[in-house]
Amino acid sequence: MSYLNRRMLSALAVGAASVLALAGCGESADSAASTTAGGNGGTLVMAAVPSENATDLKAAYQPLIKLLEKETGKKIELQNATDYAAVIEGQRSGKVQIAAYGPFSYVQAVSSGVKATPVAAGITAKGAQPGYKSYGIVKTGSSIKDLKGFKGKKVCFVDPNSTSGYLYPRAGLLDAGINPDKDITSVMAGGHDASVLAVKSGQCDAGFAYDTMVDKQLIEKGQLKKGEITTVWKSPVIPGSPVAISDDLDAGLKKTLTDVFQNKANADYLKAHGYCTGSACEVDDSGDWGFAPVTDSTYDGVRKVCDVTKDKQCVAS
Repeated sequence: MSYLNRRMLSALAVGAASVLALAGCGESADSAASTTAGGNGGTLVMAAVPSENATDLKAAYQPLIKLLEKETGKKIELQNATDYAAVIEGQRSGKVQIAAYGPFSYVQAVSSGVKATPVAAGITAKGAQPGYKSYGIVKTGSSIKDLKGFKGKKVCFVDPNSTSGYLYPRAGLLDAGINPDKDITSVMAGGHDASVLAVKSGQCDAGFAYDTMVDKQLIEKGQLKKGEITTVWKSPVIPGSPVAISDDLDAGLKKTLTDVFQNKANADYLKAHGYCTGSACEVDDSGDWGFAPVTDSTYDGVRKVCDVTKDKQCVAS
């Protein structure tokens, strides 16, 4: 079975489990969810989607979790979701209080009535601005030189709720005169890593993924060699992926969480205060240094892309 097929089957299987987990969260999380409204319970649930296949999400987030527990005095339960739909539903139902979204899924969440406020977005280095790009990619040596060359081809996207793996690519295709619903054969790979590797293996003629996955992460993991993939398109800068906290938490707890994410959740602070050492001092599984403040208006650019694409996914049901 090919890598892409294994990845998609895994995503379907784990995705079903994660939706159930975030909808029900088991007895202990159910109990926690029933007592955390307003921040009066002893547990806060944080939900996130791994950035790539087989990532140990718990290990990657462990320094941040320990920091949050120390600062809030509460147990932080990390929920591993395979898609953003589960994160949206978890926060909508009140079973998730801290949600790590993509820019697109955050816009979907609030447009569908989820009551949450973005407080910070991941940054790769101290002082950086929260933002990244989507890449349109092909296997090196391909005759495809730009997005116009995607016409008639098998094209890998990431997920219908992905900002850099779906929404911005659709806008780019439309701008290039390509109807993504008629002019290409679309494949949902289930992950940024899966999309890149499917292009590498020839399962897709072209594909989309976020910049760091192509330029750094897969190369560092030995799954991709420099020069194997050619980038033929880069999107405008996409605002960084936000962490949003539920509005029904009490004011004091929201203030504490905001302060943690904006001022303390970074590699320098974590290392200086003994939460981690060396390369383990990162705040998520994307290798981010830390976070920078954001507000709801930060994501107006995503809303404009939604207006351009008229995509049905722009409003989560």
